[in-house]
Amino acid sequence: MKQGWEIKKLGEVCEIQGGSTPKRTESLYWDGGTYPWFTIEDIREQGRIITDTKQKVTKVAWDKLRVFPKDTVLLCCTASIGEYAITHIPLTSNQQFNGLMIKDKSYLNPMYLMHYCATLKDKLAMLSGKATIDFVPAEKVRQITIPIPPIEEQERIVAELDCLSGIIERKREQLRELDALAQSIFYQMFGDPITNEKGWEAEELQKVSTLLNGRAYKQNELLDSGRYKVLRVGNFFTNSNYYYSDLELEDDKYCDNGDLLFAWSASFGAFIWNGGKVIYHYHIWKVLYDKQKLNIDYYRFLLNTMTAYFMKDVHGIGMVHLTKAGMEQYVLPIPPLALQQEFADKIEAIEKQKELIKKSISETENLFNARMDYYFN
Repeated sequence: MKQGWEIKKLGEVCEIQGGSTPKRTESLYWDGGTYPWFTIEDIREQGRIITDTKQKVTKVAWDKLRVFPKDTVLLCCTASIGEYAITHIPLTSNQQFNGLMIKDKSYLNPMYLMHYCATLKDKLAMLSGKATIDFVPAEKVRQITIPIPPIEEQERIVAELDCLSGIIERKREQLRELDALAQSIFYQMFGDPITNEKGWEAEELQKVSTLLNGRAYKQNELLDSGRYKVLRVGNFFTNSNYYYSDLELEDDKYCDNGDLLFAWSASFGAFIWNGGKVIYHYHIWKVLYDKQKLNIDYYRFLLNTMTAYFMKDVHGIGMVHLTKAGMEQYVLPIPPLALQQEFADKIEAIEKQKELIKKSISETENLFNARMDYYFN
């Protein structure tokens, strides 16, 4: 152990309590509510620092619920297990989260505790009962140990980690700005594709495209290792978390670098695949298109721009989906190919900038993770 550091159980340094959800059928708890009630949605929208909540409860509910004070670290112990945040406002929470309320802030820095919680996902998964979904009771959370350096050292560690995470977030914001720029260029050049305000030639999707379904594999066909990766809905944004399969690729449906794909269930949208030859799931279409009329970058942006419009025709309950027959009937604006290529050239320049930023993010994340490992492992 580093000199001057101590090992404590979380229950020794924090009061740990769970949140709860007021009855949804009781309007007295919800209608016109102004008091913050925290859920996983707030992390997805705000990040790790919580300054407001999407959902609100009434004073009646607030008085009945446990209120977590400012600087409480919120740790998810079921469902999205291991997610965490820190609140900068008093709030209540649903039952997915335990509030870690520090007993003595002169001994334990709240931001230091929050950064430490980033290391707990695997540990919580091991502690969970896993009956139907992961669940770690508060008593087990209290037994988790935390390395605690002197408070001055905690503050220095927090400053270093905050600096690195701030760099990463600023670069991610640059990526978002470049994505917004690309979308803006699309609208400037082609107008609204729903109304086809610029009067381009238009054709039904089925006249210029063929949609090929992937394979509806069974769960017992998926292996921890094997010959081929299987691309699933939901993992195409990160090119990670694949399953592997021993299925014969020659006898199956696969995609390869440069293929245009469209996810039509659970997640929705078009993307160009560049992760090598893989078997792709039934909930993804491989889009074969007329290259004499459509440029792949224009077509990808067109489909993604129109996805919200497609969604008005989704089917099913729970996991909604688009149908191939319905998709094929949509009318697409088809500008001159030369103009589409001009757009693609602009997108290529933007993508090159994004790749440089992504490389910088990866390098900074590696440094951040190395420092986390040094301090906490």
